Amino acid sequence: MTISHESIYQALYVQGVGSLRKELVFEKSCRTTRPGRKPRSLLAGVPKPRGKRWTHDANISLRPAEANDRAVPGHWEGDLIIGADGTSALATLVERRSRFVLLGRLGTDHTAASVNEVMVRMIRRLKESMDTTMSTLTWDQGVEFAKHTEFSVAENIQVFFAD
Repeated sequence: MTISHESIYQALYVQGVGSLRKELVFEKSCRTTRPGRKPRSLLAGVPKPRGKRWTHDANISLRPAEANDRAVPGHWEGDLIIGADGTSALATLVERRSRFVLLGRLGTDHTAASVNEVMVRMIRRLKESMDTTMSTLTWDQGVEFAKHTEFSVAENIQVFFAD
């Protein structure tokens, strides 16, 4: 097994969030005498500050308590599954109480507009074929559901996002 010098530097700089960073104060970089080190890895840096959140404060903590215990039907969870190399995608909806699953094919286009269109189509077909209710939908914070306000207005469903 070989370890590059970059891996060692990254381990020292990334690991130092707590007390190790305070102990390893470098006034100059080891080789180039720069004042600091610019990490090459995207994972090594501090998370980028986000601008205005597109989730519009629809956090999962605001979801009704009845959705958490799975006792009342009508609360759904959704996600997007992207295939290998982004060549295919599926939108999934799972009812929390009965575990009933709906799948919607997206193909290669999994933008917010196409996901919104497929979700509306899936729910309208469900309402036509079965007498079921949908009161809430919980989604992860993927940008594929950025048009959730349009979806919420069109289908009268409250949308919440995981933390």
